Amino acid sequence: MSGEAFDAKKLIEAMAEFLGLPLEDEYREGITAHLIVAHSIAQGVLAFETSDDAEPAPVFEP
Repeated sequence: MSGEAFDAKKLIEAMAEFLGLPLEDEYREGITAHLIVAHSIAQGVLAFETSDDAEPAPVFEP
């Protein structure tokens, strides 16, 4: 992590340019709002600590 504060608008602009995706001004506010919510959810997931040997699910052994 770079330690920079999350800037949804900056990320949207960069990704739209990278993907060559034209964004209509009327959609930017909604896209920004949804990205901020997704970022907030991701922070909760990333904050959950697990051990290095944790498995995402039990290992199947026939």
